[in-house]
Amino acid sequence: MDKTVKSIATNYGLYLGILLASVTVLAYALNLEILTKWWIGISLFLVIITFGIISITQSKSALEGFISFKDAFTSYFITVLIGILISSVVSVIIFNFIDPEAALTLKEKIIEASVEMMRSFNAPEDDIAEAVIKMEEAPSQFAIGSLVQSLFIQLVIYSVIGLIASLIMKKTNEDI
Repeated sequence: MDKTVKSIATNYGLYLGILLASVTVLAYALNLEILTKWWIGISLFLVIITFGIISITQSKSALEGFISFKDAFTSYFITVLIGILISSVVSVIIFNFIDPEAALTLKEKIIEASVEMMRSFNAPEDDIAEAVIKMEEAPSQFAIGSLVQSLFIQLVIYSVIGLIASLIMKKTNEDI
């Protein structure tokens, strides 16, 4: 693989990581409840995919308009991996070392938002109570084990999307 692809992907991964970490830090500093909003989750999901696709596009441009499926996927994957790793490390630092109480507050706000959403869908109160008990008993989402599991699941989901994007974006030079 061309060194250019790796450097482009690494740069975009760093930009993505800084953006994701900034969102976490700003939400922590301004209002933790921001992190419970569904639209933030969807927005960040789309931002991550966009950065991965931009990385493929820039790598393709650097390779004179041609990119193999492998290079396209590698560019996407490195970008996404670096970005979510940086974001996860920042979350661990904030919610486990700087302010563990914020993690508990955020968990409470997530439970409240979940209850509100379940009620808006007319879920039975028994089901809501059961869901609340499960959420309260669950380990913190910022515990190292939970974050590693979440990171793995995210990588699988983003990889499937990256495989599709790479398939669409690949372009081989027929003259070679």
